[in-house]
Amino acid sequence: MMKDYYIRNMEIDDCPFVARIEEEIFSLPWSEKSFADACSNKDNIYLVCEVEGKVAGYLGVWGSFDEGNITNVAVSPEYRRQGICRALFEKLWELGKEKNITSFFLEVRAGNIPAISLYESMGFKMLGVRKGFYEKPVEDALVLSRSIE
Repeated sequence: MMKDYYIRNMEIDDCPFVARIEEEIFSLPWSEKSFADACSNKDNIYLVCEVEGKVAGYLGVWGSFDEGNITNVAVSPEYRRQGICRALFEKLWELGKEKNITSFFLEVRAGNIPAISLYESMGFKMLGVRKGFYEKPVEDALVLSRSIE
């Protein structure tokens, strides 16, 4: 059962915590500065989920016209399987509508079955494959999209 959580816009002060989760999970993590730059851009949507005052997960989107490119999604391992990722996406759909975003795209490692299953359960559909997209280790990316009504 998930503890009380709070989803809000990412702030500069969150970047060290977000970068720490990023380093823990990804082989080529974004830097603290990359997150600071991204969350400072008014066209982007960057969210964090706090659990008991601690950043437990985050989601980032670069907005361009009516499309949102989901660049970052992560939940700290200790908070997984508690609905945090789904809650971040629910908030994203709401904010995306306010910015007139009608579709979202993301890439996911072809071997990341848990993430693919979660995205499909939230209405994402397969668009295609980017061969050798990921490094460390080299792996194909599945390109998924979801339209917002």
